Amino acid sequence: MILTRRLHLKRYRQIISVLVRNGFGLLLEQLGIFGYLRLRHHPLDPASAKAAENARLSIGERLRRSCEELGPTFIKIGQILSTRPDIFSPEIAGELEKLQDAVNPFPYIEVRKVIEEEFGAPLESVFQTFEEQPLAAASLSQVHKATLPTGHTVVVKVQRPGIQSRIQIDLEVLQDLVSFVCNRTHYGELYDFAGMMAELEKTLKNELDFRKEGINADIFRQNLKARKGVSVPIIRWIYTTSRVLTMEYIEGIRINQLEQLDAAGIDRSELGIRLSQDMCSQVLEDGFFHADPHPGNLSIQPDGTIVYLDLGMVGKLTESRKKTLSKLFVGIFAQDSHQVVEAIVDLDKMRQRGSIRRFEREVDRLMEQFLALPIAEIQVGPLLAQIFQLAYRYHIQIPGELTLIAKVMITLQGITEKLDPELNLLVIMKPIASKLIRDTFSIRDMSREIHRNLTDYQALLQQAPTFILELMHRLEDDDFNLHFDLKNIDKVQRHFDRISNRLSFSVILLAVSIIIAGIIIGSSLNASSGPEMHELNLIILRFGLAIAGVILLGLIISIFRTKKF
Repeated sequence: MILTRRLHLKRYRQIISVLVRNGFGLLLEQLGIFGYLRLRHHPLDPASAKAAENARLSIGERLRRSCEELGPTFIKIGQILSTRPDIFSPEIAGELEKLQDAVNPFPYIEVRKVIEEEFGAPLESVFQTFEEQPLAAASLSQVHKATLPTGHTVVVKVQRPGIQSRIQIDLEVLQDLVSFVCNRTHYGELYDFAGMMAELEKTLKNELDFRKEGINADIFRQNLKARKGVSVPIIRWIYTTSRVLTMEYIEGIRINQLEQLDAAGIDRSELGIRLSQDMCSQVLEDGFFHADPHPGNLSIQPDGTIVYLDLGMVGKLTESRKKTLSKLFVGIFAQDSHQVVEAIVDLDKMRQRGSIRRFEREVDRLMEQFLALPIAEIQVGPLLAQIFQLAYRYHIQIPGELTLIAKVMITLQGITEKLDPELNLLVIMKPIASKLIRDTFSIRDMSREIHRNLTDYQALLQQAPTFILELMHRLEDDDFNLHFDLKNIDKVQRHFDRISNRLSFSVILLAVSIIIAGIIIGSSLNASSGPEMHELNLIILRFGLAIAGVILLGLIISIFRTKKF
């Protein structure tokens, strides 16, 4: 880490400078970052224009501006962190969600260089035509329109030159700072910064490999086969590498261009219902969903077909997670806080089981606030976000893919409200979640579960006879011992050791006190027997006190050595 700091000292200074300028200097000072990096803290003059401007901004706004100033890596980091409503307040998450990928495009000569490096051939031999002016520029890449030798029109996504090394430097800097906060401050005990950092690093590296986005598109196409009115662009794999992604060009209307949707004769209410149903099916049935369905990533065809674009960020759910999530939604529909809590606890083992009742009471109060409204007015995204925030406070680790769902639901609710203010996501989701719960108890689902575990049942049947015979032989040979392991027995034993030590200390102290009292009383009775007898009594008293002191000192040393008092 020392080598990392020396190599990237300039970047450390840039990051700290931007954070201080945006009003986070006091936080960095409290964390001890300045001392750790051996940097001087130069606070802004409270009377300066910059300080006055920062004072008017919220924490979320200042954090968003910091990410924008720090460049592509931090823009992407901010976008990823906006998907964690369990950790950040709605205000901060909402501000981070405003971070746009729209940045200045890089020159065409660099686009040409990347393509020729990836394909080992001149650009003109790879594409028949290639437009120099990009359609859009993002933090990690930019998009150009082109034509293949076959005549098909395509979109070519080209990665920014040098972005991988820049992101690697920023990740190393952040990893160092996170390690410092986790190991040397109390904040590391309150928040799982290491887990967030690992998740962040994994997400960024996945987005830097465009082939993974192509694989995501193919999986989506397979999942969407059974559903009408939804599609994704076809990936042209021959013209795709880790830094160049080529897909079919699909021109359409952005889902937030309401006037154009009306002009095309598209029923906005029906479109909102289909979008909501499909997104819910992706989450609850496919377990593979688009994690960033903002209006720029949803293109509508003249016939009303919904086309999902930019599949770099997706969420994945296992079968057990899908069932748990369905149980959570059904609990919300039934206004059953106990079922909601059970579903949340299923996601992770609580460290303190005794706090479940308190957690349930808080969830109950939260649901009372939301569910006091008519069901058509309940917003499922904010409700999920607040439930997850409660869970986080009770040290329940919510998986990242589930917090992602809360963010998806918030985004989706915003889109459907603009399409038709009467639409409500919770009402649309209810039959889908209920159906999934019913399917859990269906014969087909149970038979699938039995088939999945068939090898385990076979192994159990094969091993059972041997195990039973061995048990019988041990019982016959009187060579069978039962071993009980009591939980926390060491703590109980230490507790009893302390009690016994204190009892021994009290008994010995009492005995010594009685002996000394006896000597004193004997001395007073024999005081009239002459000076010789009085001198002898004093010697015996001193000798007795010395012995008592030695015994008492030895007992105290013994107790403190074992630390069991």
